[in-house]
Amino acid sequence: MSKSLRLSFMGTPDFAVPALDAIYRSHHKVACVYSQPPKPKGRGNKVQPSPVHAFAQERNIPVFTPVSLKKGEAQKEFAAHQLDVAVVAAYGLILPSEILEAPKYGCLNIHASLLPRWRGASPIQRAIWEGDKYSGVTIMQMDEGLDTGPMIDHTYLPLTDEMTSASLHDALAKIGGDLILKVLDRLAEDGKLKSAPQDDSKTTYAHLLKKEDGKIDWQKDAAAIDRQIRALNPWPGTWTECGERRFKILSAIRTKQTTKEKPGTIMNRLGEVACGKGTVLKILKLQPDGKQPMDFISALNGGYIGETGKVFK
Repeated sequence: MSKSLRLSFMGTPDFAVPALDAIYRSHHKVACVYSQPPKPKGRGNKVQPSPVHAFAQERNIPVFTPVSLKKGEAQKEFAAHQLDVAVVAAYGLILPSEILEAPKYGCLNIHASLLPRWRGASPIQRAIWEGDKYSGVTIMQMDEGLDTGPMIDHTYLPLTDEMTSASLHDALAKIGGDLILKVLDRLAEDGKLKSAPQDDSKTTYAHLLKKEDGKIDWQKDAAAIDRQIRALNPWPGTWTECGERRFKILSAIRTKQTTKEKPGTIMNRLGEVACGKGTVLKILKLQPDGKQPMDFISALNGGYIGETGKVFK
């Protein structure tokens, strides 16, 4: 067994929990957890801790939830933990140099892409949306840039045509937990980590997604729309309109058919819709505004769409 490290874990959403769990179960010491402050959620807008906060609280790990780490008081509090290293996973707060330099070995970030591709806030969604053949996890030494630090290790994951952001999220979260543990063990044993600079010429950015990103452009071909639907599942979701009603498109598949119909045209009762370049997408499940999710034929029979020949816009 390698030597034990005293560390802080800094993360907020579900993605970060498997990594915290892996470290917590190891011989390393999680001295404290940093997470974003509790926020109102769900019905009744009840204030709830983040998934990382809740995990740590259940295991009696001290939790800190500063609004910012830019103030001297928060920085002194962090330095007082006398850490060997900090592990960061989707924390959501900017770490100034005073925080990055406080632990003996600095701060290590678990990033859900193969850097330098998809720096930024939405790497999982972008990998699917752009049709990447691979995604993965990179462990990097943090600096003050946006995912610009030197890379320590990475793991590849082939992408399939069935993957959604939800399924890829879960797979990468597990990979991240396994990979960071290997890196921490190496650091504890050797007292240092080998790293390589990123090739900035190959950088792409995964900007923060907005609800407007979910609007389907039926002029795109079926493959591109299929990737968009899978990439934005579950959030922000993809949507289209027919008449005055909006529909969330929850799942669909590409077909091998071709058509000369106008893009957006509902071709038949099977849910086949004309797309750009003469391609065809089959809608499997959708959700009319204010209604429960349903299959296409139910939406048609329920009068939510009308007859075939109508056009999504």
